[in-house]
Amino acid sequence: MKNRIAFFGIVLFFLSCNTKMEENVGHTFITKWPGDKQSAISITYDDGIINQLTVARPIMNKLGLPGTFYIITGKVNGSGKGQFIGRPADEIIKETASSKTNQDNFFERASLIAYTGTSEAVEYHSNAGSLFESGKITEAYELIDEGYEQIRNGYLKNTDDVVFHNNAVDTTTWADYKRFAAEGHEIASHTVTHARLAILDEDNLLYELEQSKADIQHFLGEKYTFSAECPYGTENERVMEYAQKIYPALRNRMPESYLDELNRSSKRQPGESEKEYVQWQRGPLTNVSMEVMKSWVDTCMAHDNIWLVLVFHGIDGIGWESKTGEELEEYFN
Repeated sequence: MKNRIAFFGIVLFFLSCNTKMEENVGHTFITKWPGDKQSAISITYDDGIINQLTVARPIMNKLGLPGTFYIITGKVNGSGKGQFIGRPADEIIKETASSKTNQDNFFERASLIAYTGTSEAVEYHSNAGSLFESGKITEAYELIDEGYEQIRNGYLKNTDDVVFHNNAVDTTTWADYKRFAAEGHEIASHTVTHARLAILDEDNLLYELEQSKADIQHFLGEKYTFSAECPYGTENERVMEYAQKIYPALRNRMPESYLDELNRSSKRQPGESEKEYVQWQRGPLTNVSMEVMKSWVDTCMAHDNIWLVLVFHGIDGIGWESKTGEELEEYFN
């Protein structure tokens, strides 16, 4: 099986397209995948969780498997940190007492609320974003109003709740990432703070995308600014329009006429597609069995047009929907 599947990071998806054959130059062979492989697999990780790098990475190195690590750059010392860009916060908070949240002020208020000083306020930002992206616009407005009422009354506080993508034990440095890149792994952008991009106003949305790219370029080089993953797997049209102007490739979306994209939430089977290529994203969550994970590879081997993109998060108890190192060892072998 190892000899029939091409493994590569998002950055290395190439197709041969030269069909012209010149006399006495040799022969050109057109193959569906590099090396005439049966299929392709990308192993990706979100959030820059430390155990991805200390547990999963060594297993992959041992087996010669490259991966793509989408990192939250604001967590790395020396990078641009999360911030609110806009009018004075006190001015906006005061306005929330006299006017309800609506389509004219929602993005500004949703952008600010995560920077009003407590972890509970960050939760209001995240939950409002989830409502907004699921089409519950009025409910999102009402939740932002509730959050600001709590802020004005001084009720919000810091909690001990674990924020999976921002765990305090993450101590990876840019020097570490440079070393990991030299091993053959792709280090790529997962924005500055893992915000809900769909509910940010333009200035704050651009900051999350552009500052992350700028820090990666500064510390690792232009090569690593090729791809990004916008947090929560968003496919919000407004976000995609901005992000696709900044990054050549997004794991969220790669709109090509020859490519059928089946993202993690899709229930369609890749074998049903009539497109030349299928990007099939699967999330190996905590309760996903080894049997199911292996079946994804079996599906790849039954066709010749599938690009399987695996999306991992937590490893060995740190991070969202954690898998164990033992599971990774078995699966990657």
